[in-house]
Amino acid sequence: MISNKALEIPPFIAMDVMERALELEQKGNHVIHLEIGEPDFDTPQCIKETCFQALCDGKTHYTHSLGLLELREAISTDYEKTYGVPVTPDRILIASGTSTAMLLLFSALLEEGDELILPNPYYPCYPNIIKYVGGVPVFVDVLEEEGFQYIPEMILPKIGSRTKGILINSPSNPTGNVLSGERMEEIARFSPAIISDEIYHGLVYEGEAHSILEYTENAFVINGFSKLYAMTGWRLGYVIAPKEFIRPMQRIQQNLFISPNSFVQLAAITALQEAEDDVNQMRETYDQRRKFMIRRLRKLGFGIMVEPTGAFYILANAKRFSANSYHFAFDILEEAKVGVAPGIDFGTNAEGFLRFSYARSMENIAEGMDRLEVYLRRRKR
Repeated sequence: MISNKALEIPPFIAMDVMERALELEQKGNHVIHLEIGEPDFDTPQCIKETCFQALCDGKTHYTHSLGLLELREAISTDYEKTYGVPVTPDRILIASGTSTAMLLLFSALLEEGDELILPNPYYPCYPNIIKYVGGVPVFVDVLEEEGFQYIPEMILPKIGSRTKGILINSPSNPTGNVLSGERMEEIARFSPAIISDEIYHGLVYEGEAHSILEYTENAFVINGFSKLYAMTGWRLGYVIAPKEFIRPMQRIQQNLFISPNSFVQLAAITALQEAEDDVNQMRETYDQRRKFMIRRLRKLGFGIMVEPTGAFYILANAKRFSANSYHFAFDILEEAKVGVAPGIDFGTNAEGFLRFSYARSMENIAEGMDRLEVYLRRRKR
């Protein structure tokens, strides 16, 4: 018999869209992929060269289960340089991707029935991983006119005796919006721990992203290399945590994963120390795409009340076209051959919305918008 845990975990619908798009491509169709959050850039050359040299030098064995000390020191230096916060290497655990980092963190933080507060909409894997380890997600329906960011007073009624933490994600997936430093500081005053997903840090086009560590030490940071450095397939992330949580997470890592990949960790040191020019170029290109896509989507009739200023997503209101985002997204895929992510994938509060990713070339984005325009014109007939 298959376990209930395996049977009950829901699919990641954006991946279902992508996999259906791949089926269409195998039949000879040309699909424009705006559904997935994967940079279209190649990993910077300096990072690849370090990895290649590490393989040639035989750096292919287990590392310390916390990760290489040199990498943890580089992350420590980066957080102090970027945010002005001291983070000692003994507060950092390296993991094989941020999803693995979340699994380790939530396993160490939550007992059966403990609660974590999340915004709705949210990254789909958050509640699924929380439930997988026995926790209970508690949702705050954030507001479109507020850029889908927390209003602190909306959190307070959700805090109960089993609340272990409040999760924030800025810049956000799926909205692309950035939480202001003032609002983050207000949230940091609440008693539960703050879990801050900072995977899109560095991809901000107006203003700046703040780390939760600027405002409280009672916090956990999840971050990694996939988005900023175009390293999605390299699978490397990390957790910054209060020191007392590191050894428990380390023991879980030892049993489940042993250690992260050795040569990928060495490449990540180069990412932090030598890839700034590559990152700046990618960021500038993303910003051009962001502005273009916002203009086109608004012209097509999609609602964007607050312009996103981070990550590479736009969560656009599509309620004038359809109240069922799942059916609408798959119809767009089948008829227009454009992949988009349905809002319902990101929570009930995103139903009627579509998430568009601009982590694609400008040519692909323009073609996708043109196809969407033709599709919507036909749909009106």
